[in-house]
Formats: sequence, C-alpha cells, structure tokens
Amino acid sequence: MPPPPAAALGLLLLLPLLPLPPASQAAKKPTPCTRCRELVDKFKQGMVDTAKKNFGGGNTAWEEKSLSKYESSEIRLLEILEGLCESSDFECNQMLEEQEELLEAWWLQLKKQSPDLFTWFCVETLRVCCSPGTYGPDCLECPGGTTRPCSGNGHCSGDGSRQGDGSCQCHMGYHGALCTDCIDGYFSAERNDSHSVCTVCNEACKTCTGPTSKDCKECEVGWARRQDACVDVDECAEEASPCGENQYCENVPGSYTCEECDSTCAGCTGKGPSKCIACVSGYTMEDGGPCTDVDECSQTERPCAREEENCYNTPGSFVCVCPEGYEETDTACVPMAGRETEETTTQAPPHEDL
Repeated sequence: MPPPPAAALGLLLLLPLLPLPPASQAAKKPTPCTRCRELVDKFKQGMVDTAKKNFGGGNTAWEEKSLSKYESSEIRLLEILEGLCESSDFECNQMLEEQEELLEAWWLQLKKQSPDLFTWFCVETLRVCCSPGTYGPDCLECPGGTTRPCSGNGHCSGDGSRQGDGSCQCHMGYHGALCTDCIDGYFSAERNDSHSVCTVCNEACKTCTGPTSKDCKECEVGWARRQDACVDVDECAEEASPCGENQYCENVPGSYTCEECDSTCAGCTGKGPSKCIACVSGYTMEDGGPCTDVDECSQTERPCAREEENCYNTPGSFVCVCPEGYEETDTACVPMAGRETEETTTQAPPHEDL
C-alpha cells in the first residue's frame, strides 16, 4: 500500500487544532454562584433529613438530652456531608472537597452567630454571590432598590450574583430604566412613588387611556372610530369580496377569514350546501334549497349508450358497467365466449324402442 500523500498528512496534523464547537452548542456551565447555592440547598436538605434521626419513642427525657447533643454534633455533620453529592456529580464533589473545612467551621463554631448559611458561605466568605437586590463584582444595589428591583416590573441583570450590569429587563407591558412606563397597547392603571401597574388595552385599541373601546387614543388595525368608540370593521360587508373564487368571507374581530365553499357549490355566501349560489355539474338546486345530487340513472333518457349496459349513480355523476358475464364492444354488452353454449337448452336423447 503506498504511503499517504503529503497533503493528507498535513490535514491529519491540523485536525487537533481545529476550533471546538461554540460554547452555546454545549450545555451551559453553571456559574460559581449557582454551584454554591446548589451546595447550600443540598446541605439544608441534609439537615432536614437528619433532624430527629434515630429517635422515636421511649424515654422522652433521655431523647431530649441526647437529641440536643446530636443536633450540633460532628456525627450529624458527617452524615450530612456524606449524603451531600451524588457520586456522579463531579462539580458538587469538587466544591465539597475544596470547601469542606469552611462548612465544618460554620457548623461547629459560627452557626449561632451566622444562622443563614447561604449569606455566610456564598456571599460573605466565598464572595461568589450577592444578596438579593444587588449585582456585579461589588454587589451594587439594583435600580429601584433591593426591596423591589426594577419597581417589581422586571428583572435586574445579575441580581443575586457577582455578574450582570444591573440593567432592568422589563416584563411584558413595561419599559423604561425602572420599568415604570407602559408600552403601546397598555395603559397605566395605577402609579405612585413606589408602584406602577400597566394593564392591557381593549382589543380595539392600539393605544389607550383605559380598559374599554371608548378609551382608545388610536384604533387598532381592523377597527375604526364610530362616534366615541372603536368598532370592528366588517370586511365581509364590502361590495367586492376580499376572498378568492369559490370561497366565502367570515368576519372576525379586527380581521376576516376566507373559507372554502361546499364541494357541491359553484360560488357561495356561507358554509354548507344550502349557501350555494349555483351548483357544480351533477347537482341541482330546487326552489332555493340546497344543491342535491342528480340521479342520472333514473332519468327518462338513458345515460348509458351501450345495449344491456347497467347504470350506477354516484355523487355528482354516474358510471356505466356491463353485467357480470358480459364484455364491452363499441355498441353493446355481449355475452362472453362460452356463455351462449351454457345457456342453450340441451335436447333429450332419442327414444329407442326395445
């Protein structure tokens, strides 16, 4: 086998240097704050799971004395730490290994003076998180304050973490630096120094000052002002239908839809065969009624041209078929070969005198 060409060898050498897929294509790596919060949540769950463990009935006084010792004991701490991380959770086990001494110090020495493990561990000691309502490396206060960031109408970027820029990402219906202003399609239902409530306008309004169609400042598309309110425009009432051939128009609030006519109709004004303007071939309309099938086979004039041919009615049409045992010719249905012999009456054998 000949050696690979030099170009191929060069390509093979370059393969390890090719860029990896973008990070967005892989699973998002949790932030240090998220990892810390998850570890604290698991620690708290471990405290719940070990509460009053191995005690239940018997000498109450002894249990209370023993329980008070177990509650803050190293034995309980070890039981919590042992069940903290799944064996397959690499990041949890790595963080636990790195910070186990801090958790022990909090449990044995600092729990009473700093009862909130998350604040002591993640915010003050490791400094990977911020308190709620603050953001960024220095845990600055979010716009609108720590109690109601973004006026309660949005999310402060980086809230509770050492990340983000503190800008307000407003909820639907709100905009502005503090999420206190209403976007088009919403009106201010309540506003004071600390609260701003935006409520959606009536469907007839593009902009409004209140909840009804009479409060529209500008009508939405498909609506028009009539006297003191915005009302629906009935596009289907226009002289020229906005729909195509063999369709009918149905008005809906602010717009319209085009629906297909019944299959029996040649043009229609609505749904079903009773709304036909005229009928398609094979159907007829009597006294303004619906389009009904014409039974061509029952008419005086035979629709089938060949002799002996049978007529079968079908919706909107008919079919002509030769009877069983017959075959078609240009002008008639004739018995198949052999059928005439079968139908010939056989004669009795001659009588012979003995």
